[in-house]
Amino acid sequence: MRRYFCLLAVLALAGCNGVAIKKTIDPKAVNFEALYDEDFDKVLYPSLLLSLANYSGQTEDTLFAVSVTAPSSNAVLRVVADSTALNYVSITQETLPRKGQRYSFVPVIKWKYETMYKLRQQGYIDLTFTCFINDEEVDVKNLHLNYRPVNECLMSLVTKNGDYHDYRWLFTAYVNEDHPKIDEILAEILSQGIVSTFDGARTEKKVETQMRAIWYYALNRGLAYSSITCTSNGSSRTNSQSIRFFDDVYRYRQANCIDACVFFSSIMRKVGLHPIIFVEPCHAYLGYYSDKNKKKIALLETTITGWVNLPELDDHFDADSNRLEERYYNKISKYMTDIQRENYERGLMTLEEIKKAVSNNLFDRASEYQRENYANNKKFFADTTQPLYQMLVIDELRKQVPPIPAAEN
Repeated sequence: MRRYFCLLAVLALAGCNGVAIKKTIDPKAVNFEALYDEDFDKVLYPSLLLSLANYSGQTEDTLFAVSVTAPSSNAVLRVVADSTALNYVSITQETLPRKGQRYSFVPVIKWKYETMYKLRQQGYIDLTFTCFINDEEVDVKNLHLNYRPVNECLMSLVTKNGDYHDYRWLFTAYVNEDHPKIDEILAEILSQGIVSTFDGARTEKKVETQMRAIWYYALNRGLAYSSITCTSNGSSRTNSQSIRFFDDVYRYRQANCIDACVFFSSIMRKVGLHPIIFVEPCHAYLGYYSDKNKKKIALLETTITGWVNLPELDDHFDADSNRLEERYYNKISKYMTDIQRENYERGLMTLEEIKKAVSNNLFDRASEYQRENYANNKKFFADTTQPLYQMLVIDELRKQVPPIPAAEN
């Protein structure tokens, strides 16, 4: 018994003195590698990771890879990815059948999706992969990556070989028909009196009426045009754009072309309408199927909501005379018909009637604004060799691209 305890003491002392356990596997022979797709310039997009989970058009295979050379036949490989701010400890285990053969695998990475949903600023992670073969630690590799805010959407990538890849299908992830605020918005829209119910795409007339009601809500909310296309992403190969989430558009009442398309599409899908986002090289505008068979397409230039500021009229209207202060009337009178202006001059229009008249006339303009442009580019939207022109049918893409949930406030 005394000899047994003495042996333990010797082993413990050897461990304290840093005596290494002899390794039987040569790291150079294994040549373990952990790689992140070099075309992404060491930039990680949480919005892409969140969308790739269900998107059949591309998988995570193109992002991460580990590779080893088998030191013996039927060797057991275990790769452990340490935890970071964005992932949990993750383990990949595979069998390497043939000695000397090179094998590559997609490592399992258990992402912290709930954390990604809330990312509003960039940061860095060191993703460390440890290679074990037959339970023996062989090598360690580290990937230093810059992660982007979740509202930064990857738009395109040019590979080192000069190939162009379009990622604007990711816009679909920002359409969020499940946003908890939409039910409150729908109640407000119904209170406007333009529609008494939402019944989806029953007839063309009902679709248009429902769209006019949503449009009036956006104008009466004071949705203004505001561009935020620049990001701090210094990548030379990727092109990205900041997109305001639904709750950001609602709260701050600002949107650029794609923000507004996402905002409208979210409400539309909630009530059974069928939005389409048409994306061109420098612009995006909204479309929707106007019939239940999805054969006819109507258009809407959403940036026109910024042409007027209806909420500012509230404090400058005299209900006794039914008149606006002159400079505020001058701002909106050009969006009224001759008959409407005549009725206004006669004091026959309430403030709500003025607002709805302006809204309807701007809706008509917004419906025609992109008509000629769409006709000219229709062939490009149908041509898969023209990636700069995308017709994003949200109903179809939703089957593969889930919405990014609203962050908790």
